[in-house]
Amino acid sequence: MKPSTHIILRARFLLPLAGADKTLRIEDGYVLAEGEKIKEVGRFTPEIAKRILATYGDHLQILGKKGQGPGIPCLNGVLLPAFVKAHGHDHEQPLIGIAKDEPLTAWLDHAVNPFTGFINKQYDSLTHELGVTPHIATYRMARLCDIHYGITTSMVHHCNHNKYHFKEIALVNEWAGTTMIVAIGGQDRHYVAELLDQPEDALLRLEQALSITGLLRTSFCPGPDQIFSNSRKILVPLKEWARKHGTLFHIHSSEEPKTTRWFKEAIEPGKTPVEFAESIGILDEDSVLAHQVNCGPRDVEILAKTKAKVVHNPLANTILGSGMPPIIEMLKAGVPVAISTDGSGSADNQNIMAAARLAAQYQKAKYQDATLLKSQELLEMITSIPAKMLRQDQGELAVEKRADFILLTLDKPNLVPTRLDNVMENIIWAADGSEIDTVVTRGRVLKEGGRVLNFSDGTSPEKIMSTVQRLSELFVEHKKTAPELKGTGAHK
Repeated sequence: MKPSTHIILRARFLLPLAGADKTLRIEDGYVLAEGEKIKEVGRFTPEIAKRILATYGDHLQILGKKGQGPGIPCLNGVLLPAFVKAHGHDHEQPLIGIAKDEPLTAWLDHAVNPFTGFINKQYDSLTHELGVTPHIATYRMARLCDIHYGITTSMVHHCNHNKYHFKEIALVNEWAGTTMIVAIGGQDRHYVAELLDQPEDALLRLEQALSITGLLRTSFCPGPDQIFSNSRKILVPLKEWARKHGTLFHIHSSEEPKTTRWFKEAIEPGKTPVEFAESIGILDEDSVLAHQVNCGPRDVEILAKTKAKVVHNPLANTILGSGMPPIIEMLKAGVPVAISTDGSGSADNQNIMAAARLAAQYQKAKYQDATLLKSQELLEMITSIPAKMLRQDQGELAVEKRADFILLTLDKPNLVPTRLDNVMENIIWAADGSEIDTVVTRGRVLKEGGRVLNFSDGTSPEKIMSTVQRLSELFVEHKKTAPELKGTGAHK
């Protein structure tokens, strides 16, 4: 049989989220991909079916066909752009359910830093036990979870001990078939002592990352961990590096209230993290700030003036008790805001639809205004807006856009009834995340019929999950006798 050069997916509903009218809803729609690009998209007709089948013949892969008769079946689902995650942490998946009911800095010292330290210090024994390095095991699981929830592109904040393992995360991303920007971390103050850097250390990691060959879906940018954990001594040269190489610059900002107050009182007296960042010249349209929860009186104005971007992570922000950022004020001021999931250690899952729903629920309740953050706007905040933020040619279903799209099945009780008039609303308010049936990225099928396919290195989802299950058990045993860490931010 000849290899397929084209992929077609037809569904009961199509939400392009493209062009001038992003509210457009199409009944019986399709997407045709040619290589990595979308060749056709729109309403399906018998004439279109006849033309496509005659033109592409054996070179056409018909998704969802399952041995039916001739033709292109209309699947009972919703076809829409794949999700884009503008902030996450691939090293946290084994940490779900660990060190809960604690604020951010205590959680970092009781979960993230002990785990990343554990897999580094016991690297050889864990590799022998697992049959693969603990880092690859962890990163594979994170990629599996993203695909499961329909996320094809992400910016990964690769900090803590993992900042030394950027080659492994790039390798796993290539195997998974997803697209990734790795924001390589660093810190030079107010953090676990063994992780502190000199500027030349952080810059060298970036240069080493750029020297990796053969990467088709992975790129790198500076990702200093937190504003409180990095001084101007390291932040300024990292931003200069980003400008020189034309990359983004990614950092956590004002995430936890106690540490944010402590920063203004004792670290950079009189300045919020955003005011400090502005004062040293690291904020511009290529700066992406994660969280920005605890804003000072001038912060939103500064963000709008500098054209910096914000990634809102409502799952982690609420679970860690960090608070919620002034999203409505940011949007009114013209600050670009994407919704994301953070890492699974704090959010406990990568269900980006749940993150969008929570973001809206909070703002509607806070302002007692049900008209805020409508479903279509929320869908844009997890597709086209983060795609633009990360400079990715996706997030909309339009000709010549990258062929990144998903099918959300309607064969679940929680999505009945779904009609053309409520399909967009049901994705946000009724879906639970398990409905992602098919995932396509760059014209490659990553998930079909509700099952994530094997990675290109041959690793199956079952093997990935069983390996991480064992890794998490070994970590919990290690924690029982390990000394407590207590050196991050205001957690002293």
